[in-house]
Amino acid sequence: MTHDTIAAISTAVGEGGIAVIRVSGPESVPQVERIFKSKTKLTDAATHTVHYGFIVDPDSGERIEEVLVTVMRAPRSFTMEDVVEISSHGGVISVKKIMDLLLQLEIRLAEPGEFTKRAFLNGRIDLSQAEAVIDLIRSKSDRAFSIALKQVGGTLSRRIRELRHTLIETMAHIEVNIDYPEHDVESLTSAFIREKCQAVMAEIEHLLKTANEGRILREGIVTAIVGRPNVGKSSLLNALAQESRAIVTDIPGTTRDVIEEFVTINGIPLKLLDTAGIRETADVVEQIGVERSRSALQEADLILLVLNHNEPLNEDEIKLIEQIGSRQVIVIINKMDLPQKLDLDTVRAHFNDDRIVQMTIAEQKGMDDLERAISSIFFSGKVESNDLTYVSNVRHIALLKKAHRSLQDAYEATEQHIPIDMIQIDVRSAWESLGEIIGDAVGDSLIDQIFSQFCLGK
Repeated sequence: MTHDTIAAISTAVGEGGIAVIRVSGPESVPQVERIFKSKTKLTDAATHTVHYGFIVDPDSGERIEEVLVTVMRAPRSFTMEDVVEISSHGGVISVKKIMDLLLQLEIRLAEPGEFTKRAFLNGRIDLSQAEAVIDLIRSKSDRAFSIALKQVGGTLSRRIRELRHTLIETMAHIEVNIDYPEHDVESLTSAFIREKCQAVMAEIEHLLKTANEGRILREGIVTAIVGRPNVGKSSLLNALAQESRAIVTDIPGTTRDVIEEFVTINGIPLKLLDTAGIRETADVVEQIGVERSRSALQEADLILLVLNHNEPLNEDEIKLIEQIGSRQVIVIINKMDLPQKLDLDTVRAHFNDDRIVQMTIAEQKGMDDLERAISSIFFSGKVESNDLTYVSNVRHIALLKKAHRSLQDAYEATEQHIPIDMIQIDVRSAWESLGEIIGDAVGDSLIDQIFSQFCLGK
């Protein structure tokens, strides 16, 4: 597969200033030269040079597009193969014509993520760095982007390699004592194994502590805005999104379906779900919206329960509070500018004061208090900007936990005086689990599955 020459559009499809088509493989330079006319022959061009010219149909001689072509020769390219990038005017028609000509040559269409996959297979990056490329593309906040960029640069990879090096030393020590038992002092060997296992487990525990924050920064917090009709849910969505994303009227039941919007609060991405007002209704369409609201409520990481300062709790709201139970929730008491009719003591009986925020959403009052409340729930302290080694990938988390269990078994085995050749099995299992994170021990099927999540052209 890696001996093929591949091509794909690397920029978003549609109108734009420019579009970039990437070609990678051993025949990329001579094949592109067949449809590129310029003063310079691409086969003679030095690496990392840009050349002006025209894409020409080799059969008819017709000029197709005015382009700039960049040549990057192996191994100084993203894939560590010869790479040619064609920069044309942005537009569906021009890009399609160039791609059609390329695919008529000895070039095939790249699979999703195949350029990054080749970078991995050719040793330019490891598997954790390749997976971070997806996070970089999908980042929804500056902080998530910074973390992904660090991961692409290898911060997690280096830490994993250091841990594996410690385990290699441990296994080497055990091997020596297995081969030369006459020189073994069992108590010293057991103490050495316990020390190394403890050190690696402590590092794994530190990485796992970042897992929840890393997942939030990577995927965002699914946040459901719930409450009775006409309480201010859509106004809150618009205030957080800083645009009129949802229709706001004085008519109850205006929102009939779940509206989604991504926003960033203090560097934390939130996937906001503005739900239909939850109440008993005879309206068939509104009933469907209410059921979808209940489903969103179950799936949410965070619930923003909006209550009206100017109205007492009704039966629907009491049921909603009971349904929320011990979930992560912030209670927003809206319309604080109106006379109080809400029984605050009843609200405080169900929720702590630090989870209750008083607002007048229409006047943007209380927004800072809401943002602080959200931050305090999901980040116990200030996120360290200098330590951006966050573990957010579900696969990585599972493998770290597996490695930790193996080391815990090895540690306990030394205390039970189990033969060290049996302990060696657990230490090696931990070493292999950590190796799967960076791709040192993974099968082709897993590699294909990971890279299939990428977009074409990356």
